[in-house]
Amino acid sequence: MMLWLLAFLFFIVVEIISVSLTSIWFALGALAAFWVSFYIGYWWAQILVFLIVSLILVLLTRPWAKRFFNNNDREKTNVDAIIGREGVVTEEVNNLRATGEVSVGGQIWMARTEDNSTTIAINEKVIVKEVRGVKLIVEKEKM
Repeated sequence: MMLWLLAFLFFIVVEIISVSLTSIWFALGALAAFWVSFYIGYWWAQILVFLIVSLILVLLTRPWAKRFFNNNDREKTNVDAIIGREGVVTEEVNNLRATGEVSVGGQIWMARTEDNSTTIAINEKVIVKEVRGVKLIVEKEKM
């Protein structure tokens, strides 16, 4: 009986640490087995209840929960909103000289390219590929 309660607590702690919907189903299965242990003393029956409840919860609720919690339709904010946007070079981007500024959405950002051999001239259009610290990693817009 106590084993199921410990299993329940273990799966809850794992879920809290991982925050990725990996063990909540097993925690609920352990809780069901814990309640069954009051009425049925056979270990095999308790394990069967644990497995059946966990499996049913995984199959029925996990797809819905993943869709709900991993909603990719959320609007990006802050720095994430800059990635993929177009900008205009306001100071030549040259990694070897450690120069480069880009205007994106009316804000000026320090900019660099992915490699050291590429330079981008003033007034050229660029696409923001990523953000590293306070610098944008950009590449020339392909026409």
